[in-house]
Amino acid sequence: MKKVLFVAVLATTTFIAQAQVKFGVKAGVNISNWGGKDADELEGKKSNTGFNIAGLANIPFSENFSFQPELQFSISQGIEFREAPLEVNYNLNYINVPLMLQFNKSGFFAEAGPQVGFLVTGKVKTTDGTNTEEMDVKDELNAIDFGVNLGAGYITNSGFGFGARYNFGMSNIIDQDNTEVKNRIFSINLIYMFGGKKSK
Repeated sequence: MKKVLFVAVLATTTFIAQAQVKFGVKAGVNISNWGGKDADELEGKKSNTGFNIAGLANIPFSENFSFQPELQFSISQGIEFREAPLEVNYNLNYINVPLMLQFNKSGFFAEAGPQVGFLVTGKVKTTDGTNTEEMDVKDELNAIDFGVNLGAGYITNSGFGFGARYNFGMSNIIDQDNTEVKNRIFSINLIYMFGGKKSK
């Protein structure tokens, strides 16, 4: 058993070394909303704006395909309700783990893959024009969120680039039976991959 484990670790290490793994960072803006049967019936809802920051590794396994796992902190996912003078703002912070399969060609990439999110905080802020109240609603939300990502972008030879991605939430974020509310998030990111070639 130990020999099998040693061989597996050695093979994985050799593959990663030969695959010329690249590491990078990314940061950008989230435009989030809620979908699902119950969310679609809500009146006065508007998208919420937040931001995200992530570290990533890009692992090629053929000339045009690579696997890209990421560790992302996503801030202020949620939604707003505005009916003057009342304003309600849901802010949900997640640690997300996207696992993306990428097709790469001449700097351009298209990607798709699953994502699991772990809820860190969940708060709702209510303003009636004069008074503001903030409540912790984390206990009313599910701790884990599953979704599917689709995206595209471009990376220059110097390592700088940009990407756009849409997260289609698959699981209910509200911890209640017979309630269907799911995350819907569009993000735009600036990307930097370490080890890029400097322009001459």
